[in-house]
This record gives sequence, structure tokens and C-alpha cells, in this order.
Amino acid sequence: MMDSLLNSITQRQPPLTETLVELAQINSGTLNWAGVNQVGWLLSEMFCSRLNCHHQQRSLPAYRLIRTDGTVVEHRLGDLHILSKRPDAPLQVLLTGHLDTVFPEDSAFQQCQWLDQQTLQGPGVSDMKGGLLVMLEALSTFEQSPLAQRIGWTVILNPDEEIGSPSSASILAQQALCHDLGMIYEPALPDGQLAGERKGSGNFTAIIAGVAAHAGREHHLGRNAICAMAEFITAVDQLNGLREGVTLNVGIVNGGVTTNQVPDQARCRFNIRTRIREDELWCQQQLQKIIQQINTKEGISLTLHGSFGRTPKQLNQAHLALFRLVTDCSAELGVPLSWESTGGCCDGNNLSAAGLPNVDTLGVLGGNIHSHTEFIKISSLVERARLSTLVLLRLAEQPGIWSRTRA
Repeated sequence: MMDSLLNSITQRQPPLTETLVELAQINSGTLNWAGVNQVGWLLSEMFCSRLNCHHQQRSLPAYRLIRTDGTVVEHRLGDLHILSKRPDAPLQVLLTGHLDTVFPEDSAFQQCQWLDQQTLQGPGVSDMKGGLLVMLEALSTFEQSPLAQRIGWTVILNPDEEIGSPSSASILAQQALCHDLGMIYEPALPDGQLAGERKGSGNFTAIIAGVAAHAGREHHLGRNAICAMAEFITAVDQLNGLREGVTLNVGIVNGGVTTNQVPDQARCRFNIRTRIREDELWCQQQLQKIIQQINTKEGISLTLHGSFGRTPKQLNQAHLALFRLVTDCSAELGVPLSWESTGGCCDGNNLSAAGLPNVDTLGVLGGNIHSHTEFIKISSLVERARLSTLVLLRLAEQPGIWSRTRA
């Protein structure tokens, strides 16, 4: 029975490929809420029709973005979808994936093209529309097994992962408390392996106010916000290398309006990656020292906005047991895998922070994600669907081993 189920997936590659192209050519950049919703509706209809599951569609709070002048602009986000089946089964599994991509509505990267017979290039084909189809195919196959009655599952399709899941984070944390383990469909690492430990991440915006003045007549009366920002950025960058595993990257800088005026405003946005939870406090202390120094300058005022949105994902014994199950299944299928640490972060960080052991790179093989050359190895749709199906079947064989105290 098990072999026949797994073998049946092999025949599914043509329709999976066709559906992937359809989904990838719908722009679903995070702030293109209409495109995100279109992808969400299509996928939720596929899940409901194939899995006969319960479906909830939830609107999320707007995404708040800080402008250069310190004001806040709100961006509407797409809806979040929750699909579930058998909430009273002895083992509860949470499967998650995101509907959004990093490619905005006006991106030049909108179409798929074949690079060769096995390589499809397109926006979001790996990150992570291919992974969403792997999830659907694995659940659809698993549901054909008599063991399916032993597992209840919930699928979350969220619209804002690419900006850190700011509006869906509370739902992810809430659902984590109600489940025993998590399966997340981010793409595999570039070498095809699983991501193990992940760094934490924080996004921050520094805004400096100075004093405007005529650059010729009254330059001495001005207080240059850009020059003060340059000092701040230099000090932030010099923190790199002072603490193991911590990196700080200034990614966006702007300010001023014209060259004949002393600029009275400047802004920068930066990201911090951390290795362990204690790194966050160290970073906050160092930033506060820099801010205090900048604010001693006459006429200069620096304010810092932002926070650490994702804590580091560290592997405890429950995580390691789940990873061993996945790698044992991969070896059984003849494609042995291992796991390795990565500096990237994802919703696996969120679920781990809420206490849910999870494997977060069960999606497809590909590469160049977040670029206009993103691609997928198309055979991995079937390969990874077979892997997830086998993992679910093995979990269902001994559900009591994997259950834990839930909220």
C-alpha cells in the first residue's frame, strides 16, 4: 500500500508543473494584495476540492512602514488562509507556507521560461509556490492511506512572510500551541540539504532630524542630518566582528531634498542577524550607546524604530528527533539528506520560538531565490512530495511517540 501511494506521485509531475507555471505568473509581491489574494483563492480551492477540509479566510492588520519624515504609511496585505482536518486526532501536524514573493507588482520578472528540460525559471517557482504544491500533493496522497485517521493537520497559507510575517506572527504562534510538530515548505538550501539552526533577525529604521538652512548664506546655522547619519552608519557597521555570529547590514539610506540646502532629515534601514537569544540584548545596548553619542550633537535628534521580529532557531531534542525522521525517510527513498546551519530565517523561527519543533525546508530544490534568475529543478516537485508523504505515513504509524502537551 505504501509503495503504491508513493509511486502514484511520480505520475503527477505534468499537472504539478502546469499548475506551478500558472501560479508563478500571477504576481504576488507582498504589497500586491490583490495578486496575493488571487494565489490564495486558487490554492485554497485546490486544497478544499482535493482534501475535503475546513477552510477559514482571515484578513490581517495592515503593514506599517515608516517614511523618511517619521510618519507611518499603512499597506493593505492579502488574506491568510487556514485549512484543517481532524482536529481531534491523537497527533496534530501544522504545515505552513507563504503566498507572497519578493517581486513587486511592477517587477520586470513576471514570466516563466525553460532553461533546459529539468530547469524552470520564474518568480517564486522555488520560494515558494513550488513548495506549496509539494505540500498539497503530499497531503492529498497521505489522505488515501488508512493511517490518515491518526493525524489531524492544519495548513496555514500566510501573505506576509517575505517581510517577516509581521501581521501573521500572532496566528502562527497561536497555532503552534495547538500542534505537536511543524512542516514548512521553504525551498531546500542551494545544495539540496535541510536548514537546521537559523539565525534570528531584526529590522530597524533610524531617523535623524537636523536643522535646515541655506547652503550658501546661512550654512553655519544648519545642522546636517546626512552627516550625522553617516556617523551613525559607520558606528553600526563597526559592530560587525565584535560578537560571534552577529551581523549588521545597512541596506537603505536616504535624506535631503536639494544640494543648496543643509539637509534636516535622513533615514536608514538596517537588518541585524543574531545567533543566540542573548545577542539581542547586546545589540540593543550597543545601539543605545551610539544613539546617545549622536544625540549629544547640537541640533541633531536620532530616533530608532523597529525590533527583533524573529528569534534564533536552535535545535533541541524534539527538533533533532524530527530531523532524524526526515533524513531517515530521505535515505529510504534513495536521496539521503542532512541538515546544516544557515543565516537565513523564516516562519520556522516563529514556530520554534512558540515551542513547536519543526523542519522548515521541505520544499523544492532550486536556486537564485529572491533574484530575477530564480529557478526550480522540476523533478523535485515529485521527489519532495514523496518525502513529505513518507514522513506523514511514518508519523501516523506511531503517533503517540510524537505527541506532546498542547495548549
